[in-house]
Amino acid sequence: MSTPETQQDPEVLRARIARFREVDAEIVRQVSRVIVGQEEVVEQVRIGLFVGGHCLITGLPGTAKTLLVRTMADVLGLLFKRIQFTPDLMPTDITGTDIIEEDPVTRQRTWTFVQGPIFANVLLADEINRTPPKTQSALLEAMQERACTVRGHHYTLPAPFFVLATQNPIELEGTYPLPEAQLDRFLFNIMLDYLTAEQELKVIDLTTTTHVSKADPVTTAAELLDFQQLVRMTPIGDTVAKYAIELVRSTRVKDPSAPDVVKKYVNYGGSVRAAQFLVLASKARALMQGRYHVSFEDIRQLYIPILRHRILLNFHAESERLSADDILKQILQLKPAPRD
Repeated sequence: MSTPETQQDPEVLRARIARFREVDAEIVRQVSRVIVGQEEVVEQVRIGLFVGGHCLITGLPGTAKTLLVRTMADVLGLLFKRIQFTPDLMPTDITGTDIIEEDPVTRQRTWTFVQGPIFANVLLADEINRTPPKTQSALLEAMQERACTVRGHHYTLPAPFFVLATQNPIELEGTYPLPEAQLDRFLFNIMLDYLTAEQELKVIDLTTTTHVSKADPVTTAAELLDFQQLVRMTPIGDTVAKYAIELVRSTRVKDPSAPDVVKKYVNYGGSVRAAQFLVLASKARALMQGRYHVSFEDIRQLYIPILRHRILLNFHAESERLSADDILKQILQLKPAPRD
């Protein structure tokens, strides 16, 4: 079905796609000046930004989670703010609050809203699982609605708006696991691992001298919003879309397509939002790879990072020390891509 967007002049569309690829390549080049390795992680964060989705970044201390987020904000030329989540953080510390101000001339007092750090383009929610659910929920409306409500007043957040949250997989004492409703709002759960010996040596060379590496901005907020529209215009074939839906439905215990491994180890599977994100992220990856259509490989490549935080395992999986990634890898083996 054609729409006014897909009926654009071919030359204009080609120019937009060429600019998209040019900016994407330059983002990679600039980020690599600061971040060593982690190509797959950087790709997933870029997809999140081009889709307009939020990312949860899970990694051990010292794996450059915070540096990665700050660098991406610099490269995109966006307003960046950071919240360090702690057990005593209050919802108003995130959203902002009303204060009473007195006019020095008339002595008249009025309520004035003071914006919190949530009013940014890129919000780093550092160690998000260290704050209680009441404060975590303050982020929920912002992530879904791109707005916040304070004392009954509705405030729209700047566009684009991304939450890039980090969490530490160890030191679980004193942490508050994110509720499933909030986890489902994240496009990706990105896992950061240790670098290779050669990459660590390069990090030492970059960070232990007087030289300070910095990334330069390569685009603007307005252009990034245009890229997000361009991604949504990327076509996807019916067979590829059906394959994406089949993979997501395979994680649901009660679905007829669910394999035995899911019925044995999974309590709850991926939501409809998982299928939406899987298709949308695959569209972004296709454009980034220089293609004008989504392939089965795009779907399979993004399946695990999109689904790993959306399936809830049972005690059988826990007793056998199986992770969500283990289950999802088995599903991919059992559900190969259809032949073209």
